[in-house]
Amino acid sequence: MRFMLIVGPCAIESRVQVFEVADKMKAMTDKMNVDYYFKASFDKANRTSLNSYRGLGIKQGMEILQEVKEMLGVKICTDIHEPWQAEAVANVVDVIQIPAFLCRQTDLLVAAARTGKIINVKKGQFLAPWDMKNVVEKIRRSGNENICLCERGTSFGYNNLVVDMTSILEMKKLGVPVIFDATHSVQKPGGNGTSTSGNRDYAEYLARAAVAVGTDGIFMEVHPNPDEALSDSSNSVRLDEVEGILKRILMVREAVCQKGMTL
Repeated sequence: MRFMLIVGPCAIESRVQVFEVADKMKAMTDKMNVDYYFKASFDKANRTSLNSYRGLGIKQGMEILQEVKEMLGVKICTDIHEPWQAEAVANVVDVIQIPAFLCRQTDLLVAAARTGKIINVKKGQFLAPWDMKNVVEKIRRSGNENICLCERGTSFGYNNLVVDMTSILEMKKLGVPVIFDATHSVQKPGGNGTSTSGNRDYAEYLARAAVAVGTDGIFMEVHPNPDEALSDSSNSVRLDEVEGILKRILMVREAVCQKGMTL
C-alpha cells in the first residue's frame, strides 16, 4: 500500500477554515507519492469540559465535508461516536474513524464495519496492542476487511501519555495497516484542568521514529493558527510548517527503504 496521510484540523470551525486547510494540503500532497485523506470532525463528543467547543454538528459538518470532496477532489476521514452516525456519514467519507475511548464499543464497530468503508480504529490509551485483535475480529466478522489500527499513545500516570513504538509492530502482526497519530500522542489529557494540554514540538520527532519502525501512515492534526484553535490547540501543528515536516518524515521512510528494510 502507498504511505497513508490523514491530515486536517481537529474540529470543523467554519467552511472557510476547512477549505483553507484542505486546499493547501491537497496542493502539497499532490507532489508527494502518498495516499492523502483530509480529516476533520463534525463533533468532538469527548471534550474535557462541558464548555469546550464541539463542532458544527453532523448536518452542517457533513455538508461542508461533501463540498470539500466534490470541489477539491480529496478523500475524507471523520470520526463517529454513536452507531447511527455510521450510515449518516457513509455517503461522504472514505474513512470512518473510531475514537480511542470508544475502540471497544461493539455496536459502534459493527455499524461502522457494515458501511464497507475503511475503518480506522484508534487504540485506547488503556489497551495493550495485542488486545486490539478483538477489535479487528469484530470488524471482520461484520463483513469488512478494510481495517486500519492507529497508535496514539498509552496512559502513563495521570495527565501523561507515552508512545511504545513496539505497539506498531505488535498491531501489524494482526495483518492490518497501522497508522501513527503524531499529534494526539503528544497530548497531556486534562493537563490544563478544564482542557487538554500538550507539546506540538514533539510531534514530528515521534512521527519520524514511527516511520523508522514501520508505520504504514501518519495521522496529524493541523491548524492555520494552532494557538487560536477551538480544539486541540496545544498539540495541533501549524499549517505553514506541515509541508516541511511531511518531507522530512518521507525522507526517513525513503532512507529506511533504501537500506532494504521491510515497511
